[in-house]
Amino acid sequence: MEPLFGVVLGLMLAVASPAHDSCTCATNKWAVCAQDGPGNCTCRLAGSHHPVDCSTLTSKCFLMKAEMIPLKEKRLWRPPQAVSDSDGMYDPDCEDSGVFKARQCNQSSSCWCVNTAGVRRSDRGGSSLSCSELVRTRWIYIELTHKRSSSAFAVPAVAKALTQLLESRYKLHPKYIAAIKYEAPLIQIRLEQNKKPSWDVDIADVAYYFEKDVNNDSVFPSNSKLTVSVNGDALAIEKLGIYYVDEKPPEFSMRQLAAGIGAVVTVVLLTAGIGIAVLLVLRWLRTRTYKKFECKEMREIKAPSLELP
Repeated sequence: MEPLFGVVLGLMLAVASPAHDSCTCATNKWAVCAQDGPGNCTCRLAGSHHPVDCSTLTSKCFLMKAEMIPLKEKRLWRPPQAVSDSDGMYDPDCEDSGVFKARQCNQSSSCWCVNTAGVRRSDRGGSSLSCSELVRTRWIYIELTHKRSSSAFAVPAVAKALTQLLESRYKLHPKYIAAIKYEAPLIQIRLEQNKKPSWDVDIADVAYYFEKDVNNDSVFPSNSKLTVSVNGDALAIEKLGIYYVDEKPPEFSMRQLAAGIGAVVTVVLLTAGIGIAVLLVLRWLRTRTYKKFECKEMREIKAPSLELP
């Protein structure tokens, strides 16, 4: 019986060990996981009590909040850079479901309204600012360029490779990929999501994960590098731009627009003034050279006349 008991115990340990080792989050390197029991692995976001579903993407709001945790709490997971929109990173307020709250504020009591992608869509105001609703980001345009390759990529092959990438790596259903256009080296991807069922990922989360991947600051574990292959050839991404379009127009005031127009007018006037000044200086130099040449000729004409008897 003892040899049989030893064999059974060994098998139990062999099964339990991989289960313990596999208690990690495949879609979030900042998740802290623990084995609660045999075959039960629970993951939570670092610095918070929010549970993480590692079978899908973590919401952008939770990710941005995790990125604001001090370096010592994240154990060297502080990202070297983060570019989400023109306002950069901030510590967001999130609903328990992971979506952004419609109104966001910073420590100086400056508040603003955001869309479902967490991008500011209103002027900044005080703590009394009211945001009536969280407006949905319905379209996301992703523009990227790739390095030149020895052979040109076919348009259908590029579209197929990127569709497979979005579906397999970022869990995005192909029905949300409205279009992929390619004219070397520029690639344009248009994502469209009118409503998001609970079982589908949000296109804003997909865009954020993709952005972090391209910027070499992936949210996935370190052993999950971004690789894009078109018919066996690597597609090396160089530049990336992401643009968000909401189902309702943004609410920026004319004052901000006027300030922007004023800045443009100032630059134009300065440029025109510098141009006119340069033209006047060149004209003056040209006139001065002509007068010198004219005086020289007059002296040469008068000199022989003085030598006559």
